[in-house]
Amino acid sequence: MIAVEKLFKTLNKNNIKFFSGVPDSILKNFSFYLEKNKQYSNFIAANEGSAVSIGIGHYLETGNLPCIYLQNSGLSNSINPLASIAHNDVYAIPLLLIIGWRGAPGKKDEPQHIVKGKITTKILKLLKIEYCILNNDKDLKRLDELAKKALKRRKIVACLVKQDVLKYSKKLKNKNIIIKHINKNDFFNSFLSLISKNSNIITSTGYTSRSLLKFRGQKKYQGKGKDFYMVGGMGHTSMVSLGVALKSKKKTYCIDGDGSLLMHMGSMHNVGLSSLNNFKHILFNNNCHDSVGGQKTNTNLLDFKSIVSGFGYKNYLKIDNKNNIERILKKFIKIKGPSFLEVIVDINRDKNLPRPKNLISIKRKFINGNI
Repeated sequence: MIAVEKLFKTLNKNNIKFFSGVPDSILKNFSFYLEKNKQYSNFIAANEGSAVSIGIGHYLETGNLPCIYLQNSGLSNSINPLASIAHNDVYAIPLLLIIGWRGAPGKKDEPQHIVKGKITTKILKLLKIEYCILNNDKDLKRLDELAKKALKRRKIVACLVKQDVLKYSKKLKNKNIIIKHINKNDFFNSFLSLISKNSNIITSTGYTSRSLLKFRGQKKYQGKGKDFYMVGGMGHTSMVSLGVALKSKKKTYCIDGDGSLLMHMGSMHNVGLSSLNNFKHILFNNNCHDSVGGQKTNTNLLDFKSIVSGFGYKNYLKIDNKNNIERILKKFIKIKGPSFLEVIVDINRDKNLPRPKNLISIKRKFINGNI
């Protein structure tokens, strides 16, 4: 294991003070350290490609090496600016990538991480990105060498971090604002009671899919609609939902998270353009990246009513009070879409949420129309 303080000591030696990225569970202690130490600039980006681009801009203005942090599942989002702007054969912009390595060979992980875990090093090699793997304190010397090489030779370099490698000596406290409004359990209880049995439900990755799956384990919540859980593909929930809705006469409910929605927000324009009466977009907004450490998304500052209207949605509704769940849900289900429902939810406190396992079976049940 490596104390996160020692990692930052290595970064300090190379005058790395600017960070941008997308939060990751493996790098949770890394993010907490950044939050607690205000001498660093940390800009949480909507997606990994944006984080890389922010880093490019930082170097162009300051000449200093920026650090970009991300999960390897989001490495694909970053390939465009890495290959077409920062690459040594293009503008030769030095960057340090710190990558949480989900699905690393030899590590037990969730099904959605296995493929990306196996090809992560191949992607880096294909991009000619020299990298190291952090396992213990000795590897920090190699990281130091790579950081110096990045700046000297104007290169992109990276380090891979496996699960449970980074530790933090201080007791962690989540400083994010806890919005005491709607519990997801209360929402799903009403939602599954009110929708028709002929409904499509596509849920975003993380706690949203896992919360719905837990309800499906109870007999009384079975048989109302069919589910597809987006265990991966963060940010693409609305477009999978749109693909379903375009060829289905059934009401299609896309249940999104605020971090996911921000990641590829331009997709909402496609929803608006579709003018589909059966498209129902539900946003669980808790103002944080809940499942990877609770880092703020700042979506509490956004006026979603104006946003969805600008994107061409026909209706906007909001639930921020437990007493209004059933009344507003009935209206939302009845009105023709594309319609948007913002639900202000609390952070997740349920530590016993199940995880979707047999993904092929989930796909088949969705196609065949049974839960």
